[in-house]
Formats: sequence, C-alpha cells, structure tokens
Amino acid sequence: MLIGIVGKPNVGKSTLFKAFTMADAEAANYPFTTIDPNKGVGFVRVKCVEDEFNVKCNPRVGYCVDGVRYVPVDVIDVAGLVPGAHEGRGLGNKFLDDLRNADVLIHVVDASGSTNEKGEVVSLGSYDPLQDIEFLEYELDMWIAQVLQKNWEKVAKTQASKKQKLVDALRDIVSGLSVKEYQFSGLLKNYPELMIDWTPEQIRDFASQLRKRSKPIVIAANKYDLPTSEGNIKRIKEKYPNLLVIPISAQAELVLKEMDKAGKLKYIPGANKIENLKSEELSEREKKGIEIIQKCIIDKNGSTGVQEIVERSVFDILKYIAIFPGGVSKLADSQGRILPDCFLLHEGSTALDFAFTIHSDLGNKFIKAILVRNKTMVGKEHELKHRDIVEIVSGR
Repeated sequence: MLIGIVGKPNVGKSTLFKAFTMADAEAANYPFTTIDPNKGVGFVRVKCVEDEFNVKCNPRVGYCVDGVRYVPVDVIDVAGLVPGAHEGRGLGNKFLDDLRNADVLIHVVDASGSTNEKGEVVSLGSYDPLQDIEFLEYELDMWIAQVLQKNWEKVAKTQASKKQKLVDALRDIVSGLSVKEYQFSGLLKNYPELMIDWTPEQIRDFASQLRKRSKPIVIAANKYDLPTSEGNIKRIKEKYPNLLVIPISAQAELVLKEMDKAGKLKYIPGANKIENLKSEELSEREKKGIEIIQKCIIDKNGSTGVQEIVERSVFDILKYIAIFPGGVSKLADSQGRILPDCFLLHEGSTALDFAFTIHSDLGNKFIKAILVRNKTMVGKEHELKHRDIVEIVSGR
C-alpha cells in the first residue's frame, strides 16, 4: 500500500509528510520546494490483541503504546501540482509519474485561502480553495487519459484482429497505472466492446472513472485554525458530499512531535491532549504555542487531524483490515518476540491470501488455518476479519 500526498505548492504537503513520518523533508514558503519525491513510513493505529491473552507484545516493526499498535504504511510526497500539469507546466509530468503506484491520494488544500493557484502567498481568504479540488481532479483525469491514449490505437487494432475480450485488451494498458482488474472490469459495461469504436470523450470518461476507483482522493483541509478556514471547509463539504474532508493542522502535529522527541512533553499521535508538559524547560513562546495548539486546534477538533486522515484513508477508503499471525500453542516467534507482526490486507482477504502475505512457501504449501481466539480450523477460502489472530498450517 502506498499513500500519496498531493496538492499545489506551498499548502503544507511537505509539512504533513514530515509530521506523519518524521522523515526529513524540506518545507518552505515558495513554490516547488519538493522536486524529487519524499518517501517515508508512517503508522496507523490498530487496537492490539495483547490484552486478550494477558501478554505484552514485542513488535518487530512499528510499536505499541497502551494497547494501541502502530502499524507501518508507506507514504510519498510528490512535487507540487499547478494547472496545466498534464501539459508539462511546472513539474507536472514528473509529479504525475511519481503517482503511478499510489493507492490513495491525500490532497492537501489550504483551507484558509491564502495561496493562489500557483502556490504563491496571497492575502488571507482571497483565494477560493474549491478551485484546487476542481483542477487537481481535472489534471489527474487528463493524465490518465493520456496514458491510455498512448498505445490505444495499437492495442485496439490487436484486439479487433485477435477478437480479444475488452477486459483482456485493456489489462496491459492500465497496468502501468497500478490498476487492478477488479478496479476497472466493472466499468466496461458502459462502453463499446471494441476499443476501436470508443470516442475520445469515452476514453476521457473512462479515465475519470478509473481514477476514482484506483486512486481515490481524500481532502486534508489544512490550516483549519485560521479564521477564514471554517467557512471554506463547510463549502467544500457541501459541494463535494461524496469526498472525505478532514480538517487538519500539519504544523501543529509537527510541533508536538518535535517537542515530544526533544523530551519537552509527551504526545501520542492522534491523542486529544498533551501530557507531561515540562514548563520549566519551555520558553515563553513555546508555552504560548502549546496553549494555542491545545485550545484552538485540539480542543476544537478533537486532534490535529493528521493521524485521523491517514487512518481513514487506509481503513475507510481503501478498506484494509489488520491481521495478527500467531499460534494456538504459543504467540511468540522463533526469537521469542510475542505477537511480533501485524499485517494490513484488503477487506475480503482469505486465509490463503494471508499465508502468501507472510511467505510464498506458506501459500504454496497451505493446508489449513486456525483462528487462534476460538481454535477454529478454516480452509483457504475463509474470509478474515479485522483483528483476527491466525495460525497458518502448511506442508513441508
């Protein structure tokens, strides 16, 4: 799974990336700060199963705090997008190519309306952020249409001569966009069976539908603590009722994590309060900043929104579930680590899918799976549920 952070320059993309992953990323008040994509790892929360067995887990990757497991996810922050990107404006072509493997896109929007369409700073509230949502969807649709059209004529002739099914002919064309067959096959009933009969308008419409299925967009309404943001966020939600819109403050999240790292306070990502504040180690400016973050951001919205938007992207939009490998007789691995792993799989994944996720040998030599909680034996086609603990039994 790969989460893409997108948006025009200077809206807080790199700040969000750094706040979530704590990886180095340049962030500054000028367009195209990000040129090469930043890649990092962040964490989503899953209620750990350790308490059910009266044990303490030892994660091999990620970590666990107070019974909450933090499971790693890959994140990419790409170069800023401006109108006309699909025509090569700005760093458009590079931006779009970097997104090929993304599964979901978090579109960072300056909800305060203080950056124009080019990412330049303007007076507070003078720009309408709804325009950013419109142009980003348009640019993505046009980019995907261009990718499709590149080899369309050649593939269309081959399909006609070999009498291929439409789904088989399109499979290779969309594979470069990391699109799975199940994401496009259901769309084909609305289009001609022969690709040679498609109009340019139908190709563009298919591109738009493909983008919605394979690269869903969620809106990170950044800078929501500024006075002009609340009204803009309301308008975004009214105009785009089918989009997930989450108010966030990327800067507040970054400040809290950096101060936690410095030992000046305790902050658990996604928490609704700041703990163990060491006032004697803080400057007056830091004290004032923390007070503003708590009262104007966390108390108002429940959190900074950063952890929420990533987790809702993973669990609500992509429909992933968390599965723990374990054994009926013991929960530790060969090195003695208890419940060392937690895997994220698509909703609907089977016991066999899980076996292959752990190791190809387990999948190839699969015999059965055991649901550890109730010691029930299941077959390879059994659909797993969120937070299942599963033992895979395989042959030699």
